[in-house]
Amino acid sequence: MLSEPRSGRLAAWGNALLAGLVSPDDAVHEIAGDDAVHRVEGLPGESAPVGLTLALGRLRTLGVSGLRIALPAPGHPLGLSGPPEFNARAMDAEEAVICHGSAFGLVPEVYEAGPDGDVHVEVVWRVLPVREAPPADVPSLGEAERELAEALRDATAVLSRLDVAGSGPMAEAAIDAYRARAERGREVLAPGYPPRAVRVLELAQRVGLLVSLAYENGHGGAVSSAEMGARAEALRPVERVARRAQVAAYNSVVEERERGVR
Repeated sequence: MLSEPRSGRLAAWGNALLAGLVSPDDAVHEIAGDDAVHRVEGLPGESAPVGLTLALGRLRTLGVSGLRIALPAPGHPLGLSGPPEFNARAMDAEEAVICHGSAFGLVPEVYEAGPDGDVHVEVVWRVLPVREAPPADVPSLGEAERELAEALRDATAVLSRLDVAGSGPMAEAAIDAYRARAERGREVLAPGYPPRAVRVLELAQRVGLLVSLAYENGHGGAVSSAEMGARAEALRPVERVARRAQVAAYNSVVEERERGVR
């Protein structure tokens, strides 16, 4: 949750490209981020992997008018609608992109290549058929915003009571530093997204960072197994809420279009 998921970058900037708000070169640059290269495999009409520019253009000709994301986790198929093969691949990758307007989905396969000290990341997006059905457990932006505010308040109270690392001033400093780096390095979302989606995504990332800090910084004062269990119990639903909010933010352009808002 500390970094933007690759599915989020593909959906956000792909949506901006499909809406004519950015150029293909700009979209591909933002989608790739720090990765060396992205390719798309299994695209109808192509016998070999192709680059993102060609792939996004081909998806448009196949009827794709928007892109959603899924961020599933064990026991929580968030954003998925089937079939089982696609769901299984997305669950393994912990993310996927679902096409709106044509029954395709894309799952990233991430590879590292190069010698020690000069390792680079290559991503292959595998195209698979998906079931055209409502995505699982995706809230509206309004619901996501309310859930995040409640989850952040409840989790902070529990973690503070247990004296868990991640709930005090050091965590706040880490969060502020992370947000400053993010603001210097990228837009929160691509052009065309409503301000509320930006607000929800920023808060989801902040909540996700709080959860990660709590997990990564030891047991704090939670020395007994009961206290450690209470911490895990507090973090689990918070992490789930943050993932749901991320999906709601990235998918908001397509959801608004479906409701006729735009």
